[in-house]
Amino acid sequence: MAKLLYSATMSLDGYIAGPGGDMSWLSEHLGAENPTATRLPASVGAILVGNNTFGGDDPNRGTEKEGAFGGAYHGPTFVLTHRPPDEPAPSVTFVSDLRSAVAQAKEAAGDKYVNILGANVAMQCVEAELLDEVLVFVAPVLLGGGVRMFDTDGQRVRLTPRAGETAHWYGVEY
Repeated sequence: MAKLLYSATMSLDGYIAGPGGDMSWLSEHLGAENPTATRLPASVGAILVGNNTFGGDDPNRGTEKEGAFGGAYHGPTFVLTHRPPDEPAPSVTFVSDLRSAVAQAKEAAGDKYVNILGANVAMQCVEAELLDEVLVFVAPVLLGGGVRMFDTDGQRVRLTPRAGETAHWYGVEY
């Protein structure tokens, strides 16, 4: 059964995007050898993403590395939104309900991960106690503002380090 994984690169001060959703800061931190990042796309069977992230900035826009995981992902994508476009993109399903989006993405992912992209959808999954794991790549930069990786409004969520990982990979406990 698929698990929900929220993976993101964040600045040392906790931001995954700069002010206005700017992702240009990330470009200089991509490309460094990281075995966890290299093997991650092969373990993802579906992506669940919010509409802001889906239509937002891509640090690789206009290059062969545009898209999820530097262009390495080519599977089903589920966009959680109340404003679907008139003409959907290929391999993209627009869903307005979180639980339905999660169920559809899990079915599509099979025994692989459903990778969540976007802080808003990740927080909705935490609040609904649906998130299974968190994978954090920390970039050596302080952004000073923007979109926080998590904004829990005081909700405490315990994380358990995943054994054998050198990256910041955690199981989620409610």
